[in-house]
Amino acid sequence: MKVLAIGSIVKPVTPEQRQQIMPREVPATLQLYLDGKIEQYWYRQDAPGVVFLMDVDSVDDAKATVNALPLVADGFAQYQLMPIGPLAPLGMLIQGK
Repeated sequence: MKVLAIGSIVKPVTPEQRQQIMPREVPATLQLYLDGKIEQYWYRQDAPGVVFLMDVDSVDDAKATVNALPLVADGFAQYQLMPIGPLAPLGMLIQGK
């Protein structure tokens, strides 16, 4: 299933904390991409944070995955999870449906 994970920074990260966390956060995120759990990723333009398009077994799987990331585990970030799928009403445009 596809899940849109919208990340937000909930506690400011000091430069010193960033130096400690990001060397763990970046490889962990990259590994999720290489494992196929993150299909696409973006940096938010409206607020600090990221957005992932995830391919996971369930929303619970997505939650466990993002909660294991260092920024979340250390209390600096959180994710809003939204299951998404095909635009079903488009089926009405197919003749005979």
